[in-house]
Amino acid sequence: MTVILRALETAVPATIMVQPQVRDVFAAQPGLTRLGKRLVGAAFDSSGIETRYTALEELTVERSFEDPVFFDQQNMQILTPSTKTRNELYAQEGTTLFVEAARKALDAAAGIEAEDVTHVVTVSCTGFFAPGPDYKIVRALDLDPAVQRYHLGFMGCYAAFPALRAAKAFCDADPDAVVLVVSAELCSLHVRSSNNPDTIVGSSLFADGAAAAIVSARELPLEGPALTLDHFETVLTPVGEESMAWNIGDEGFEMVLGTYVPHIIDDHIIGALEPLLARDESLQGLDYAEIEHWAIHPGGRSILDKVEAKLGLTAEQLVPARETLRDYGNMSSATVMFVLKHIMDQPATEGNNRICSMAFGPGLTVETALLTRLGARPAEDAPATTDAAETLDGGVTVPVDLAPVLTNAGA
Repeated sequence: MTVILRALETAVPATIMVQPQVRDVFAAQPGLTRLGKRLVGAAFDSSGIETRYTALEELTVERSFEDPVFFDQQNMQILTPSTKTRNELYAQEGTTLFVEAARKALDAAAGIEAEDVTHVVTVSCTGFFAPGPDYKIVRALDLDPAVQRYHLGFMGCYAAFPALRAAKAFCDADPDAVVLVVSAELCSLHVRSSNNPDTIVGSSLFADGAAAAIVSARELPLEGPALTLDHFETVLTPVGEESMAWNIGDEGFEMVLGTYVPHIIDDHIIGALEPLLARDESLQGLDYAEIEHWAIHPGGRSILDKVEAKLGLTAEQLVPARETLRDYGNMSSATVMFVLKHIMDQPATEGNNRICSMAFGPGLTVETALLTRLGARPAEDAPATTDAAETLDGGVTVPVDLAPVLTNAGA
């Protein structure tokens, strides 16, 4: 049985943050030392980011707001609302993003309707409320009230992979399952001015966005690009527990993103990949660059630089990650889903392409995944479904109607 990610869609808020403008605002904050100003300039200018999106309409220099809560445009001052104030806005704006992304994914999944969804898995680390986003999605999309709901909270930037792994497990257990996975993060709610290097780096990187996927093993025609979910692995590096963390403070959540993180990844990325690549004999002995696609979570430009150099990847293989970082910033758990969508949206090529994906988060945790990109296939060309099955190389059994599509997948 082959589990397929049949649709992947994204959503972002309306307010755009232009990186040089945001840099100048942060550099002008009262209380910032001379060193702090230098760090702001260096962090923002070397981020590899041009634009980001925020759910905070106030975070703009284009117009002023009466009684500002997060940003006083007239005085160009970043304010310090309480954690309660920030979280209340998360419940409001986060719900909007969760529902928008979920609806787009459901609309894009050919042959699947709202009543088909059996499981909802939501992901977020930037706020809390109950009944939560899983409940809000069920109500807004008119899903079956008996749908099974799960929420993965406060795991950080790698959490999309545990969610997709759970979706695969549900489908492996029930071939008729249809799983809606939705990740939404509002990192900008926790923005603050500081002389702390970790806080400055976080302020230069983090943004808001959401992504949603429909995952199922149902025998349905493939009408567009899709991904098979092949294998997942988790590795904890022996060091780095204090280098990446996400704590709750009185004035929002406090991101710890140490400057040593890229060095930890550089030292341990090879070991983190070993258990994943060992799952597939067809990948043994290959150079990393021989795997067609690499969907790397762009935690920052320096992290991507380390991954590219350590694994000997080509500049082209890092384009999906770098362009995601450039256009959207780091949206925590949703970001790697944007990278995967970038790869899915590329023009179809002959045969199927393998994807190795990685995301990094608190711990330091490295989540990895092997996927296969299937090319677009018009519905009218797809053969009728059947209960017959065929075994591909590697022992994977798939319905006969999918076998021609998956023969070169290495799944």
